[in-house]
Amino acid sequence: MEERARSCLLTLRPMLEQDIKASYLMDHMVSDGVLTVDEEEKVRSRPTRREQATALLELILRKDNRAYISFYNALIRESYGDLASSLHRSLPLTSPEGEKSFADGGTPYVHAVLREGGVPQRPVVFVSRPAQLNRIREKLYKLQETAGGWVTVYGMAGSGKSVLAAEAVRHEALIKDCFPGGVHWLSVGQVDKAGLLVKIQSLCFRLEHDQGGEESRRPPSSIDEAKERLRFLMLRRYPMSLLILDDLWDSGVLRAFDIQCRILLTTRDRSLTDSVSGQKFEVLVESGLEEEKALEILALFVNRKQRLPEQARSIVKECKGSPLVVSLIGALLRDFPDRWDYYLRQLQRKQFKRIRKSSSYDYEALDQAMAASIQVLQDEHRELYKDLTVLEKDVKVPAKVLSVLWDMEPEEVEDVLQEFVNKSLLFRDCNRRPYLYYLHDLQVDFLTELNRSCIQELHCKVVRQYQQHYKEGPPTSRDEECLYWMRYLPYHMSHANLTQELCSLMFSLEWVRIKAEVMGPAHLINDYVEYGPVLDKENSTVRGDFQEFLSLNGHQLDQRPLPDLVQLGLAQPSTSEVYRQALLQAQERAKRGALYLDWTNKSRLDSLSRLVVQPQQGSIYYACFSQDGNKIASCGSGSNVQVFKTTSGEKILEVQAHDDEVLCCAFSPDDKFLATCSSDKKVKIWNAERGTLIRVFEEEYEEQVNHCQFTNTRRRILLATCSNDRFLNTKLWNVNKPSSQNTMFGHSEPVNHCCFSPDDAYLSTSSRDGTLRLWEVSSANEWKSIDVQSFFPDQTEETEVMVKCSAWSADGKRVICAARNAVFVFDVATAEMLSEIRTSSLSTVQFCDACPHSQLVALALSHYTVELWDFKSNKKVADCSGHLSWVHCVRFSPDGALVLSSSDDQTVRLWDTKEVHISSAASLKRDSDVLFNQDDVTVVAADNRNQVQVQNGRTGEVMFQSEVQESRIRCTCLCREPLAMVLGCEDGAVKVLEVPSGKLLCSLSGHTKTVLHCQFSADRHTLITSSEDATIRVWKWRTGDCLVLQGHTEQVRKFFLWEEASPSPPRLLSWSFDGTAKVWDVTSGEKIQDMACHQGAVLSCDVSPDRRTFSTASADMTAKIWSCESWACLRVLAGHQDCVRSCRFSRDGKSLATGDDNGEIRLWSVLDGSLLRICSRGNKDSMDSLHGGWVTDLHFSPDSRTLVSTGGYIKWWDLETGEALQTFYTTGTNLKGLHVSPDFKTFVTIDNIGILYVLRKVE
Repeated sequence: MEERARSCLLTLRPMLEQDIKASYLMDHMVSDGVLTVDEEEKVRSRPTRREQATALLELILRKDNRAYISFYNALIRESYGDLASSLHRSLPLTSPEGEKSFADGGTPYVHAVLREGGVPQRPVVFVSRPAQLNRIREKLYKLQETAGGWVTVYGMAGSGKSVLAAEAVRHEALIKDCFPGGVHWLSVGQVDKAGLLVKIQSLCFRLEHDQGGEESRRPPSSIDEAKERLRFLMLRRYPMSLLILDDLWDSGVLRAFDIQCRILLTTRDRSLTDSVSGQKFEVLVESGLEEEKALEILALFVNRKQRLPEQARSIVKECKGSPLVVSLIGALLRDFPDRWDYYLRQLQRKQFKRIRKSSSYDYEALDQAMAASIQVLQDEHRELYKDLTVLEKDVKVPAKVLSVLWDMEPEEVEDVLQEFVNKSLLFRDCNRRPYLYYLHDLQVDFLTELNRSCIQELHCKVVRQYQQHYKEGPPTSRDEECLYWMRYLPYHMSHANLTQELCSLMFSLEWVRIKAEVMGPAHLINDYVEYGPVLDKENSTVRGDFQEFLSLNGHQLDQRPLPDLVQLGLAQPSTSEVYRQALLQAQERAKRGALYLDWTNKSRLDSLSRLVVQPQQGSIYYACFSQDGNKIASCGSGSNVQVFKTTSGEKILEVQAHDDEVLCCAFSPDDKFLATCSSDKKVKIWNAERGTLIRVFEEEYEEQVNHCQFTNTRRRILLATCSNDRFLNTKLWNVNKPSSQNTMFGHSEPVNHCCFSPDDAYLSTSSRDGTLRLWEVSSANEWKSIDVQSFFPDQTEETEVMVKCSAWSADGKRVICAARNAVFVFDVATAEMLSEIRTSSLSTVQFCDACPHSQLVALALSHYTVELWDFKSNKKVADCSGHLSWVHCVRFSPDGALVLSSSDDQTVRLWDTKEVHISSAASLKRDSDVLFNQDDVTVVAADNRNQVQVQNGRTGEVMFQSEVQESRIRCTCLCREPLAMVLGCEDGAVKVLEVPSGKLLCSLSGHTKTVLHCQFSADRHTLITSSEDATIRVWKWRTGDCLVLQGHTEQVRKFFLWEEASPSPPRLLSWSFDGTAKVWDVTSGEKIQDMACHQGAVLSCDVSPDRRTFSTASADMTAKIWSCESWACLRVLAGHQDCVRSCRFSRDGKSLATGDDNGEIRLWSVLDGSLLRICSRGNKDSMDSLHGGWVTDLHFSPDSRTLVSTGGYIKWWDLETGEALQTFYTTGTNLKGLHVSPDFKTFVTIDNIGILYVLRKVE
């Protein structure tokens, strides 16, 4: 060390020993490389602060010039400006080689400029933030254009403002271009006037001596004098320089530096520069580091080049990305490397006072750093800030919410919030209008810890203010304020311990309606899950009623406009609180003319599934659980992948994954990755948390990739994929490598599915070549091959056997595969078949999955159902009915408690494996007949076991059930007296059975093909049937006499019989796919008229009440009105854009309603054929229809003012306005028709999954 420098240190030694805190300074000196860690430890081992200072000075005196310079810079960095000034005149000159030894990346020129200006060295551990640095430098370059200006770098406590400011000027081009006069640093902090004067005196002293002046001028004695002295120095001696003011708090302090020079300042209060003149620029320092940057800081602190312990990520997460907190924890871990768990616990418990300083910062502990910002607020504003304790993390709040909370005008609230934002106590999202405000997670944690004793009281205040403000009912405006109250009012009630208020709110159908309309069903379901323990203390049954209602109707509540919640509630079990409230509201509204329908026979229906979610439009090919069971990913005919919560269906993530259909998705065993594969021939790996793309495998497949699956354990994570390629179709991938690790050779046809064994030792593959193969994962060699097609001896070349998929038993000793309508269980060791499960011959097994903890196997079937089987006992355990189309996938949750299924009906359904069971009730077919007798309803229909049932529609009691018929039953009808029923079969047979004895009254043969429709005459002596054989037969059923009405060339699906007083004798109108309608004399069998009506098939006909006209509806997209006297076409009704499938005259005969396959209903004038009204919901529903499907049936009320229609559901219409009066959503869909009582108060139908609905108008 130069003698002059040594002498200066010795002279100032007593003063330095008394004032400095060695532990703060050594951080910088270790970073500069002039002190070793061992030397630092020796100094720290001294018992008192003064002894540590003495030891440090002794060390420095034994070192070279670099130690002196590093010590000088450390003093400036730690705000010992007066002491640094005393050392400044003796700074030694260093060689470029010496300067190059400083490891901060700067050039010798930059080091010299910054050292002379007192700019701090890089901290001990430094991680670059290039985006932030570039923003600051961009603003600094703008100062080049002005003689005086300000760049404000602002952000919350601990965001790294000072480090970024120092790093921004560590740039040679910036200094030479903009600030050749130098860069001067002054740490200000919270100072009074006396302290400010000392700071400016120190700065002036340094600037005067930097010019080499040896004269000793009197220090300025007042702030005004100091300001003028500084102005003179900056404008005259340093006109092209930059002054950096670090850690400004007060605008009064800043005004002392308003001297028309170029200034960069760091602060928590962005509004400080409002009090000064000149051009102004701002840079917000983001409050959070990315996870990888934060981990890098920890690794540097603890000097670990290899993998950090698993607690590291948890610590970073708890630090909320704050550079300050990460650095504090890193420095502590450097001293105590075995305390990872301890410091993680302190962070999780918000014990900020225990996270004490171990690096250079102005506060002893983290809580002091945050409290300092709050202390500068006015008392009344401090109390208002305290109220923000109740805000949940990551929640943005509009000013209107706080206006309610504080009972202030919105303008006043915005003024207060502006102050909080200016002081970095609050953040504002300026991308939204109105602005939204939010706290950083650390600020929430700090406020929670600070106000822990009064948190309940603060939440209670929120609730009481809300109740006072919204006495008339919840807000429904759908603005940000409304969204906040909808989402977080239950949260505040729960935390305020206002259990009664919470139950009153959430056990209210009106609240459910409002929140569902504003936010959708997922948030509601989530509320009942989240606050379930609180609600259950009051009434667990009612909580279960509401949660079940929402879970099973959530896909309906996602529709817009929102379905009538009262009507949906009327479909709940009669014991449900939801039903009770819905019935009361329906009765009250019915008095005012509203229409509601009570499902009177619903008591026989079991609850079908636990949750129904509609994550996307279009078929859902695949869905799977995350490894923790909390999330479900789904994919299908769209190009997106959705991730949603298992408990509520709330969407967590949506990724635009591929350019074509996404065929499969899979979570990695640690849930960090999500793999997808597609028809676009690509496999992609995504971050499962953020949805960011990590890797794409796109070079190795030439055909669509059918399936992907990760290994089951974390030991060595691999991904298996299979494709439609002929030979190179099954591959193993390491997600960290750009190409496949192994390819399995053996299958000669596309591979549909691949699956790892539980221990990941083997991989099973299922192929179109009819084989199931097992492979060793370690070597990629084929281990065993099972010829599955050999178990189908009747197969031919035209009927190939495709192995759809496979699954492994929980113990890995059995492998299960699906092909056609069968599931086979094989012994893995011997490849012998142990058992076989055969399902219906009319269905195919689309997918199978084995429970990871039991002997259950789940089957997804093409006939819309899911079945659970015990594969060891070979017995069916449960039927899961509810899907409306093919089921493509079925998967168990990791704990085996749930099973999910996905379908072409656009839904994912969750089933509780302990609750589902084999249904004892047979499902009915949609072709039915009904007798109405005052309040009694009698229903006849075939069931899925090919029996005929006669039920009491009110009670659900089965009055009669026939034996199983040999030929499939296709139509039925009832005779009132004697009570008998008719069944028409696929083989052309017609049978008449007595009810309830079941006695065969007669068997009628004659039809050569399927009987499509049957009906008794009014006198019940005649039975008429129509058939696919293009004939109609008129039977005297008691004697067997028959008239055959021949003339149609294609099937006759239906006919209309009119036998009132006029005309006489009775006539029959028939229509056919051959495009004709024909009129017959039923008595003689004579054809009265033959009309070629349409270019396409005639799909429906109706006769007007006065029997003067009849209508036809056709596949040629037109309807026509005909005269029953001249048989001439009176009107052609054109305008439909699809097949016209149904038509019906009004009871007064003035109107005709027609319905088409697009779901549109039109109302026409019979008199002139003009269009009176279009009845339509205005937008297409989830089935891409205006009515959930084809409009299959129409009925008018007696007063002709109301119309009821069937399609995918049932709708009632006000014909004066064309608006829907009510909609009843059946569980299934594709309703064929509706039976309506004469008084228009009872409605009966059967859906496509066999559920009978007897609906009664609520009065």
